[in-house]
Amino acid sequence: MKKNILLSTVIMLATFFVMSSFGTKKAVNLAHYKIADNAYFYNVPTEIEQSLFISEELNPTFSLFLGKTYVGFKEALGFKESRGDYGTINQFGYLGKYQFAKSTLSMIGIDNPTGFIKDSKLQEKAFAAHTSRNKWILRRDIKRFKGKYINGVKVTESGILAAAHLAGAGNVKKYLRSGGAYNFEDAFGTTIGYYLKKFSGYDTSHIKANKQATVI
Repeated sequence: MKKNILLSTVIMLATFFVMSSFGTKKAVNLAHYKIADNAYFYNVPTEIEQSLFISEELNPTFSLFLGKTYVGFKEALGFKESRGDYGTINQFGYLGKYQFAKSTLSMIGIDNPTGFIKDSKLQEKAFAAHTSRNKWILRRDIKRFKGKYINGVKVTESGILAAAHLAGAGNVKKYLRSGGAYNFEDAFGTTIGYYLKKFSGYDTSHIKANKQATVI
């Protein structure tokens, strides 16, 4: 009985001390955390201000300029042929960024057109190999006609190589040696003279003339 009374007393005292601690605890002052009413008002730019901002952001002052480099040459030619699309096949069956005929691909060691159209690196190698072959075939004509004018167009090495890509090296020989009288044009009406002018003056000097150039 005494034990029960003692236990009850201990419990009551403990309860009293706990309740006392809650009752005497100071309230936290949150007044300095209050946010001013005007903090919820924002200044939104007008349509005119926004258009000026977007114009500055989306029109940087710098640009990628390849100029008359070899990279500029092949990118300009690739854009003219296919708008730079590695996966395109035109209505005549010409393939890829540089619009190769299957017979041309076979000549430089590519016998899988399906794999070719899916492989951008292989297409770039094909362009390099084909250009090297054309430079070897036309090496004497480049030396002979470079710097001269035919039909008002200055003949340059890059123009000759671009024209050979369009019409074949044999047709370019005929054009140059006839003084422009023989002017081949492709199925779209594009002529050798047009390519000589459009791709004039690029630096293709480092391309090695190689009769046996292949992608392998």
